[in-house]
Amino acid sequence: MAHLLVTGGAGYIGSHALIALRRAGHTAVVVDDLRTGHAFLVGDTPLERCDIADRVALDRVLRGRGPFDGVLHFAASLLVPESMAKPLMYYRNNVGGSATLIEACIEHGVRAFVLSSTCAVYGVPAKVPIPEDSPLAPINPYGATKMMVERMLADAERAHGLRYAALRYFNAAGSDPQGRVGECHDPEIHLIPVALQALAGLRGPLEVFGSDYPTRDGTCIRDYIHVTDLADAHVRAIEALLAGASMGSRNLGTGKGASVREVLAAVQRVTGRPVPLRESPRRPGDPPELVADAARFQSETGWTPHHSDLDTIVATAWAWLRRWKEL
Repeated sequence: MAHLLVTGGAGYIGSHALIALRRAGHTAVVVDDLRTGHAFLVGDTPLERCDIADRVALDRVLRGRGPFDGVLHFAASLLVPESMAKPLMYYRNNVGGSATLIEACIEHGVRAFVLSSTCAVYGVPAKVPIPEDSPLAPINPYGATKMMVERMLADAERAHGLRYAALRYFNAAGSDPQGRVGECHDPEIHLIPVALQALAGLRGPLEVFGSDYPTRDGTCIRDYIHVTDLADAHVRAIEALLAGASMGSRNLGTGKGASVREVLAAVQRVTGRPVPLRESPRRPGDPPELVADAARFQSETGWTPHHSDLDTIVATAWAWLRRWKEL
């Protein structure tokens, strides 16, 4: 059993990771400033409300709630369009905050660090599915900040022995199959919950950004992975690091891509309702296709996605939305 610090644990992926950690027998403390997170998502896990960029507050948590064996780091700004409009905010929050956290972890004797990274580090890849050795060429500040944090962790491992895994996942989607936690961004940003909100009348029509991409139906293709499968992968990664493994950067995905139109067809199939939509121009910073080659992480840890078919993803997201919004 490990004692772990989970930054951003009151957010979407972090809250699902808490469930997976508890199921595996680990204990955790959450650090979250609640700017975008929700305290109710952490359940009975201890919650320390502070910003990871606040070194004094971090030291207090690491000293008072520790010692910690490892850290799972989910706290970050994550909107691609926002990063294009406010790049310096992203560098300050994601790079500056992570540097403060990594430094504090080293000084307090933390042995292992799992980073919530992203496929956005690849930019527009030359090869799909994308292997980890593809060139890193992010086309938006969000991806650039994650690339920089990965580099910091690689340097910290060489200099200080802090073992790390940077999990580059693709499109997190769905909600806890038992309905305990789910996605509740405000405003919502991801395709599937936005589509569900649109068909439920909670917002206007869904905007399809770009219908002229060089893909099979003109819309962007993404690799959708169920958030519960992602959570399980984080548990496997931290356990492997604490057992002495060296990991570095790894992809997490299904290896299968779905276009925007194919996702909307799944939404209609599961709910029985069409999604009201309108077509809009492309957004800056959106690559045409991102699909993972996750074979390396699977072979190293035995991890396999179990919930990541589109219909299961949509069904769990729909069940959560109906519960959360009392539909």
